[in-house]
Amino acid sequence: MLSLDDLLAPITPSVFHADYDDRKPLHIPAAPGAPKHALLDWARFNALLDQTSIWTAHSLKVLYNGQRVPPPRYCHDAATGSGVANRPSPAKVKVLLAQGSSLVLDEVQDLVPSIRALTPALGRAFAGQVSANLYCSFGGVQAFGTHFDLHHVFAVQCEGEKVWTLYSNRADAPTTFPIDSEETRAWLAANRGPVMTQVRMRPGDVLYLPRGWYHDALATEGASLHVTYSITPADGRTVFDVLKRLTQDDATFRHFLRPAGGPVLKAQLADMGRRLSALASSDLFADEIAMAQERLIPREPGYVLPNRPTLTLYGRGPGPAPAVTGPAAVALDWAMDQPRLALEDMIAQFDFVPEADLRAMIDAAVRTGALARL
Repeated sequence: MLSLDDLLAPITPSVFHADYDDRKPLHIPAAPGAPKHALLDWARFNALLDQTSIWTAHSLKVLYNGQRVPPPRYCHDAATGSGVANRPSPAKVKVLLAQGSSLVLDEVQDLVPSIRALTPALGRAFAGQVSANLYCSFGGVQAFGTHFDLHHVFAVQCEGEKVWTLYSNRADAPTTFPIDSEETRAWLAANRGPVMTQVRMRPGDVLYLPRGWYHDALATEGASLHVTYSITPADGRTVFDVLKRLTQDDATFRHFLRPAGGPVLKAQLADMGRRLSALASSDLFADEIAMAQERLIPREPGYVLPNRPTLTLYGRGPGPAPAVTGPAAVALDWAMDQPRLALEDMIAQFDFVPEADLRAMIDAAVRTGALARL
Protein backbone atom coordinates (compact mmCIF):
# COMPACT_ATOMS: atom_id res chain seq x y z
CA MET A 1 0.00 0.00 0.00
CA LEU A 2 1.37 3.42 -0.94
CA SER A 3 1.84 6.02 1.78
CA LEU A 4 1.73 9.79 1.94
CA ASP A 5 5.54 9.64 2.04
CA ASP A 6 5.53 7.90 -1.36
CA LEU A 7 3.24 10.53 -2.87
CA LEU A 8 5.16 13.53 -1.53
CA ALA A 9 8.77 12.31 -1.83
CA PRO A 10 11.23 13.95 -1.57
CA ILE A 11 9.03 16.41 0.40
CA THR A 12 8.33 15.00 3.86
CA PRO A 13 4.80 14.95 5.34
CA SER A 14 5.94 17.22 8.18
CA VAL A 15 7.20 19.86 5.72
CA PHE A 16 4.04 19.51 3.64
CA HIS A 17 1.71 20.03 6.60
CA ALA A 18 3.77 22.95 7.93
CA ASP A 19 4.25 24.84 4.66
CA TYR A 20 1.66 23.77 2.07
CA ASP A 21 -1.37 22.01 3.59
CA ASP A 22 -4.36 24.32 2.91
CA ARG A 23 -1.88 27.17 2.33
CA LYS A 24 -0.37 27.13 -1.16
CA PRO A 25 0.19 24.88 -4.20
CA LEU A 26 3.06 22.42 -4.44
CA HIS A 27 4.55 20.85 -7.59
CA ILE A 28 6.67 17.73 -7.04
CA PRO A 29 8.54 16.63 -10.21
CA ALA A 30 8.95 12.89 -10.53
CA ALA A 31 12.30 11.43 -9.56
CA PRO A 32 13.88 9.05 -12.09
CA GLY A 33 12.17 5.67 -11.81
CA ALA A 34 9.55 7.00 -9.39
CA PRO A 35 6.66 4.54 -8.84
CA LYS A 36 3.92 7.21 -9.13
CA HIS A 37 3.72 6.73 -12.90
CA ALA A 38 2.61 3.14 -12.22
CA LEU A 39 -0.75 4.31 -10.88
CA LEU A 40 -2.22 3.82 -14.37
CA ASP A 41 -1.19 3.43 -17.99
CA TRP A 42 -3.10 3.49 -21.28
CA ALA A 43 -3.60 -0.30 -21.34
CA ARG A 44 -5.23 -0.39 -17.92
CA PHE A 45 -7.25 2.75 -18.68
CA ASN A 46 -8.64 1.12 -21.85
CA ALA A 47 -9.42 -2.07 -19.92
CA LEU A 48 -11.32 0.03 -17.39
CA LEU A 49 -13.34 1.74 -20.13
CA ASP A 50 -14.10 -1.64 -21.68
CA GLN A 51 -16.06 -2.61 -18.55
CA THR A 52 -19.05 -0.95 -20.18
CA SER A 53 -21.62 -2.30 -17.72
CA ILE A 54 -20.24 -0.23 -14.82
CA TRP A 55 -20.47 3.16 -16.52
CA THR A 56 -23.38 5.59 -16.53
CA ALA A 57 -23.82 9.16 -17.72
CA HIS A 58 -23.07 10.24 -14.15
CA SER A 59 -19.79 8.36 -13.80
CA LEU A 60 -18.47 8.75 -17.36
CA LYS A 61 -18.61 12.32 -18.62
CA VAL A 62 -17.58 13.74 -22.00
CA LEU A 63 -16.43 17.37 -22.19
CA TYR A 64 -15.57 19.65 -25.07
CA ASN A 65 -14.08 23.13 -24.86
CA GLY A 66 -14.93 23.55 -21.20
CA GLN A 67 -18.52 22.33 -21.40
CA ARG A 68 -20.12 18.98 -20.76
CA VAL A 69 -21.50 17.12 -23.76
CA PRO A 70 -25.18 16.30 -23.10
CA PRO A 71 -25.58 12.60 -22.18
CA PRO A 72 -28.04 11.86 -25.04
CA ARG A 73 -25.22 12.59 -27.47
CA TYR A 74 -23.04 9.76 -26.17
CA CYS A 75 -25.40 7.37 -24.34
CA HIS A 76 -27.78 4.71 -25.66
CA ASP A 77 -30.28 2.19 -24.34
CA ALA A 78 -28.43 -1.09 -23.89
CA ALA A 79 -30.17 -4.44 -23.45
CA THR A 80 -29.09 -6.25 -20.26
CA GLY A 81 -30.15 -9.39 -18.47
CA SER A 82 -32.24 -7.28 -16.08
CA GLY A 83 -33.78 -4.98 -18.67
CA VAL A 84 -32.79 -1.91 -20.66
CA ALA A 85 -30.14 0.40 -19.19
CA ASN A 86 -29.05 3.77 -20.48
CA ARG A 87 -25.27 3.66 -20.75
CA PRO A 88 -22.44 5.38 -22.60
CA SER A 89 -22.07 4.00 -26.11
CA PRO A 90 -18.41 3.20 -26.88
CA ALA A 91 -19.03 3.96 -30.57
CA LYS A 92 -20.51 7.39 -29.82
CA VAL A 93 -17.82 8.18 -27.27
CA LYS A 94 -15.05 7.32 -29.75
CA VAL A 95 -16.54 9.66 -32.34
CA LEU A 96 -16.53 12.49 -29.81
CA LEU A 97 -12.96 11.67 -28.83
CA ALA A 98 -11.96 11.85 -32.49
CA GLN A 99 -13.36 15.40 -32.51
CA GLY A 100 -11.17 16.40 -29.56
CA SER A 101 -13.46 15.75 -26.60
CA SER A 102 -12.11 14.78 -23.19
CA LEU A 103 -13.18 11.96 -20.87
CA VAL A 104 -13.75 12.14 -17.13
CA LEU A 105 -14.27 8.95 -15.14
CA ASP A 106 -15.63 9.69 -11.67
CA GLU A 107 -15.26 7.73 -8.44
CA VAL A 108 -12.70 5.17 -9.66
CA GLN A 109 -10.96 4.82 -6.29
CA ASP A 110 -12.47 1.37 -5.73
CA LEU A 111 -12.05 0.20 -9.34
CA VAL A 112 -8.27 0.44 -9.77
CA PRO A 113 -6.15 -1.28 -7.07
CA SER A 114 -3.11 0.91 -7.70
CA ILE A 115 -5.22 4.05 -7.21
CA ARG A 116 -7.07 2.62 -4.22
CA ALA A 117 -3.76 1.88 -2.50
CA LEU A 118 -3.36 5.56 -1.65
CA THR A 119 -6.84 6.40 -0.41
CA PRO A 120 -6.52 5.17 3.22
CA ALA A 121 -3.27 7.09 3.69
CA LEU A 122 -4.75 10.30 2.25
CA GLY A 123 -7.93 9.91 4.28
CA ARG A 124 -5.94 9.42 7.48
CA ALA A 125 -3.58 12.34 6.78
CA PHE A 126 -6.43 14.80 6.25
CA ALA A 127 -9.19 13.13 8.33
CA GLY A 128 -11.39 13.28 5.26
CA GLN A 129 -13.32 11.48 2.55
CA VAL A 130 -11.28 10.54 -0.52
CA SER A 131 -12.40 10.02 -4.10
CA ALA A 132 -10.43 9.69 -7.33
CA ASN A 133 -11.29 10.77 -10.87
CA LEU A 134 -9.51 10.05 -14.14
CA TYR A 135 -9.05 12.67 -16.86
CA CYS A 136 -8.16 11.85 -20.46
CA SER A 137 -7.63 14.81 -22.78
CA PHE A 138 -5.92 15.72 -26.02
CA GLY A 139 -3.60 18.47 -27.12
CA GLY A 140 -5.07 21.92 -27.63
CA VAL A 141 -8.61 21.19 -26.41
CA GLN A 142 -9.53 22.23 -22.87
CA ALA A 143 -11.84 20.04 -20.80
CA PHE A 144 -12.51 22.61 -18.05
CA GLY A 145 -12.21 26.36 -18.05
CA THR A 146 -10.84 28.31 -15.11
CA HIS A 147 -12.36 27.05 -11.86
CA PHE A 148 -11.66 26.21 -8.24
CA ASP A 149 -12.42 23.05 -6.30
CA LEU A 150 -14.26 22.46 -3.04
CA HIS A 151 -11.63 20.08 -1.67
CA HIS A 152 -7.90 19.40 -1.49
CA VAL A 153 -6.53 18.25 -4.86
CA PHE A 154 -3.64 15.89 -5.55
CA ALA A 155 -3.14 15.42 -9.30
CA VAL A 156 -0.78 12.66 -10.45
CA GLN A 157 0.21 12.69 -14.11
CA CYS A 158 0.12 9.14 -15.53
CA GLU A 159 0.64 9.47 -19.30
CA GLY A 160 1.55 12.35 -21.61
CA GLU A 161 1.98 15.95 -20.48
CA LYS A 162 -0.33 18.71 -19.35
CA VAL A 163 0.23 22.36 -18.50
CA TRP A 164 -1.59 23.69 -15.45
CA THR A 165 -2.07 27.44 -15.10
CA LEU A 166 -2.38 28.59 -11.49
CA TYR A 167 -3.77 32.04 -10.77
CA SER A 168 -3.01 34.35 -7.88
CA ASN A 169 -6.45 34.41 -6.27
CA ARG A 170 -8.17 31.90 -4.07
CA ALA A 171 -11.82 31.55 -3.13
CA ASP A 172 -12.33 31.77 0.63
CA ALA A 173 -13.29 28.30 1.94
CA PRO A 174 -15.95 27.62 -0.75
CA THR A 175 -18.59 24.98 -0.09
CA THR A 176 -20.66 25.34 -3.28
CA PHE A 177 -19.83 25.99 -6.90
CA PRO A 178 -21.97 28.26 -9.11
CA ILE A 179 -24.01 26.62 -11.87
CA ASP A 180 -22.09 26.50 -15.14
CA SER A 181 -23.12 29.28 -17.51
CA GLU A 182 -21.60 32.00 -19.65
CA GLU A 183 -22.04 34.41 -16.73
CA THR A 184 -20.30 32.00 -14.34
CA ARG A 185 -17.35 31.49 -16.69
CA ALA A 186 -16.99 35.26 -17.09
CA TRP A 187 -17.18 35.72 -13.32
CA LEU A 188 -14.47 33.10 -12.74
CA ALA A 189 -12.19 34.70 -15.32
CA ALA A 190 -12.72 38.11 -13.73
CA ASN A 191 -11.96 36.87 -10.20
CA ARG A 192 -9.05 34.50 -10.81
CA GLY A 193 -6.42 37.24 -10.74
CA PRO A 194 -3.18 37.33 -12.73
CA VAL A 195 -1.25 34.18 -13.63
CA MET A 196 0.89 33.09 -10.69
CA THR A 197 2.73 30.25 -12.41
CA GLN A 198 2.45 27.54 -15.04
CA VAL A 199 3.33 23.94 -14.22
CA ARG A 200 4.14 21.37 -16.89
CA MET A 201 3.10 17.99 -15.54
CA ARG A 202 5.02 14.95 -16.79
CA PRO A 203 4.46 11.27 -15.95
CA GLY A 204 4.97 10.75 -12.24
CA ASP A 205 4.67 14.44 -11.33
CA VAL A 206 2.39 15.40 -8.45
CA LEU A 207 0.55 18.70 -8.04
CA TYR A 208 -1.18 19.72 -4.83
CA LEU A 209 -3.80 22.50 -4.87
CA PRO A 210 -5.57 23.75 -1.74
CA ARG A 211 -9.33 24.17 -1.82
CA GLY A 212 -10.47 27.26 -3.67
CA TRP A 213 -7.32 27.85 -5.74
CA TYR A 214 -8.17 29.16 -9.21
CA HIS A 215 -6.64 27.09 -12.00
CA ASP A 216 -7.13 25.51 -15.42
CA ALA A 217 -5.20 22.90 -17.39
CA LEU A 218 -4.47 22.05 -21.03
CA ALA A 219 -2.81 19.09 -22.74
CA THR A 220 -0.27 20.73 -25.01
CA GLU A 221 0.21 17.95 -27.55
CA GLY A 222 -0.72 14.31 -27.90
CA ALA A 223 -2.83 12.65 -25.24
CA SER A 224 -2.77 13.17 -21.48
CA LEU A 225 -3.98 10.93 -18.67
CA HIS A 226 -3.97 11.90 -15.02
CA VAL A 227 -5.68 10.91 -11.79
CA THR A 228 -6.95 13.46 -9.32
CA TYR A 229 -7.48 12.58 -5.67
CA SER A 230 -10.12 14.78 -4.05
CA ILE A 231 -9.96 14.94 -0.26
CA THR A 232 -12.85 16.49 1.67
CA PRO A 233 -12.42 16.78 5.45
CA ALA A 234 -15.28 17.69 7.75
CA ASP A 235 -15.70 21.44 8.14
CA GLY A 236 -16.94 23.64 10.96
CA ARG A 237 -20.58 23.01 10.10
CA THR A 238 -20.13 19.52 11.56
CA VAL A 239 -20.16 21.25 14.93
CA PHE A 240 -23.84 22.08 14.55
CA ASP A 241 -24.74 18.49 13.64
CA VAL A 242 -22.98 17.19 16.75
CA LEU A 243 -24.46 19.88 19.00
CA LYS A 244 -27.97 19.11 17.79
CA ARG A 245 -27.50 15.44 18.58
CA LEU A 246 -25.93 16.01 22.00
CA THR A 247 -28.58 18.52 23.13
CA GLN A 248 -31.54 16.23 22.43
CA ASP A 249 -31.60 14.96 26.01
CA ASP A 250 -31.25 18.40 27.60
CA ALA A 251 -34.69 19.81 28.42
CA THR A 252 -33.29 23.34 28.22
CA PHE A 253 -33.17 23.04 24.43
CA ARG A 254 -36.62 21.45 24.17
CA HIS A 255 -38.45 24.28 25.89
CA PHE A 256 -40.39 26.74 23.77
CA LEU A 257 -38.63 30.00 23.13
CA ARG A 258 -40.19 32.95 24.92
CA PRO A 259 -41.64 35.85 22.88
CA ALA A 260 -39.12 38.27 21.41
CA GLY A 261 -38.72 41.81 22.63
CA GLY A 262 -38.34 41.17 26.34
CA PRO A 263 -35.66 40.22 28.87
CA VAL A 264 -37.01 36.69 29.33
CA LEU A 265 -35.98 35.55 25.85
CA LYS A 266 -32.56 37.16 26.21
CA ALA A 267 -32.00 35.34 29.49
CA GLN A 268 -33.17 32.07 27.94
CA LEU A 269 -30.76 32.47 25.01
CA ALA A 270 -27.92 33.44 27.32
CA ASP A 271 -28.49 30.27 29.35
CA MET A 272 -28.41 28.19 26.17
CA GLY A 273 -25.20 29.92 25.10
CA ARG A 274 -23.49 29.06 28.38
CA ARG A 275 -24.56 25.43 28.10
CA LEU A 276 -23.39 25.22 24.47
CA SER A 277 -20.04 26.78 25.38
CA ALA A 278 -19.51 24.24 28.16
CA LEU A 279 -20.54 21.38 25.90
CA ALA A 280 -18.30 22.50 23.01
CA SER A 281 -15.26 22.52 25.32
CA SER A 282 -16.00 19.11 26.84
CA ASP A 283 -14.20 15.83 26.17
CA LEU A 284 -17.51 14.32 25.05
CA PHE A 285 -17.84 16.89 22.29
CA ALA A 286 -14.23 16.37 21.15
CA ASP A 287 -14.85 12.61 21.01
CA GLU A 288 -18.00 13.11 18.91
CA ILE A 289 -16.08 15.29 16.43
CA ALA A 290 -13.31 12.67 16.26
CA MET A 291 -15.88 9.97 15.47
CA ALA A 292 -17.47 12.14 12.77
CA GLN A 293 -14.04 12.53 11.16
CA GLU A 294 -13.29 8.82 11.40
CA ARG A 295 -16.50 7.99 9.53
CA LEU A 296 -15.11 9.84 6.50
CA ILE A 297 -11.80 7.99 6.29
CA PRO A 298 -11.76 5.11 3.77
CA ARG A 299 -10.62 1.70 4.89
CA GLU A 300 -8.94 -0.94 2.77
CA PRO A 301 -11.53 -3.58 1.66
CA GLY A 302 -8.96 -6.35 2.05
CA TYR A 303 -10.80 -9.37 0.64
CA VAL A 304 -8.53 -12.43 0.44
CA LEU A 305 -11.00 -15.12 -0.76
CA PRO A 306 -11.10 -18.08 -0.77
CA ASN A 307 -9.47 -17.53 2.62
CA ARG A 308 -11.87 -16.32 5.29
CA PRO A 309 -10.88 -14.47 8.45
CA THR A 310 -10.61 -16.34 11.73
CA LEU A 311 -12.68 -14.64 14.42
CA THR A 312 -10.89 -13.64 17.62
CA LEU A 313 -13.38 -14.42 20.39
CA TYR A 314 -13.57 -12.99 23.91
CA GLY A 315 -15.85 -13.68 26.85
CA ARG A 316 -16.79 -11.47 29.81
CA GLY A 317 -14.44 -11.90 32.76
CA PRO A 318 -14.80 -11.02 36.47
CA GLY A 319 -12.38 -8.10 36.38
CA PRO A 320 -13.23 -4.40 36.22
CA ALA A 321 -13.49 -2.49 32.96
CA PRO A 322 -10.29 -0.61 32.13
CA ALA A 323 -10.09 3.17 32.16
CA VAL A 324 -10.47 4.15 28.50
CA THR A 325 -10.82 7.66 27.14
CA GLY A 326 -11.73 8.94 23.69
CA PRO A 327 -14.07 7.35 21.13
CA ALA A 328 -12.98 3.83 22.10
CA ALA A 329 -14.91 4.27 25.35
CA VAL A 330 -18.13 3.95 23.35
CA ALA A 331 -17.04 0.54 22.10
CA LEU A 332 -15.95 -0.48 25.61
CA ASP A 333 -19.45 0.16 26.98
CA TRP A 334 -20.84 -2.09 24.25
CA ALA A 335 -18.21 -4.79 24.87
CA MET A 336 -18.94 -4.90 28.61
CA ASP A 337 -22.59 -5.69 27.82
CA GLN A 338 -21.74 -8.67 25.61
CA PRO A 339 -21.41 -12.17 27.10
CA ARG A 340 -19.26 -13.05 24.08
CA LEU A 341 -17.80 -10.93 21.28
CA ALA A 342 -15.57 -11.17 18.23
CA LEU A 343 -12.87 -8.54 17.83
CA GLU A 344 -13.48 -8.46 14.08
CA ASP A 345 -17.19 -7.84 14.59
CA MET A 346 -16.47 -4.96 16.96
CA ILE A 347 -14.08 -3.40 14.43
CA ALA A 348 -16.81 -3.70 11.78
CA GLN A 349 -19.56 -2.30 14.03
CA PHE A 350 -17.49 0.62 15.32
CA ASP A 351 -15.94 1.78 12.06
CA PHE A 352 -16.05 5.34 13.41
CA VAL A 353 -13.33 4.44 15.94
CA PRO A 354 -9.73 3.87 14.74
CA GLU A 355 -8.99 0.16 14.61
CA ALA A 356 -5.74 0.62 16.54
CA ASP A 357 -7.69 2.20 19.41
CA LEU A 358 -10.16 -0.70 19.48
CA ARG A 359 -7.37 -3.26 19.64
CA ALA A 360 -5.66 -1.31 22.41
CA MET A 361 -8.93 -1.18 24.34
CA ILE A 362 -9.39 -4.95 24.06
CA ASP A 363 -5.81 -5.52 25.24
CA ALA A 364 -6.44 -3.26 28.25
CA ALA A 365 -9.66 -5.15 29.08
CA VAL A 366 -7.75 -8.45 28.98
CA ARG A 367 -5.12 -7.07 31.36
CA THR A 368 -7.77 -6.03 33.90
CA GLY A 369 -9.58 -9.35 33.55
CA ALA A 370 -12.73 -7.72 32.17
CA LEU A 371 -12.37 -9.87 29.03
CA ALA A 372 -10.80 -13.26 28.51
CA ARG A 373 -9.73 -14.84 25.24
CA LEU A 374 -11.87 -17.86 24.31
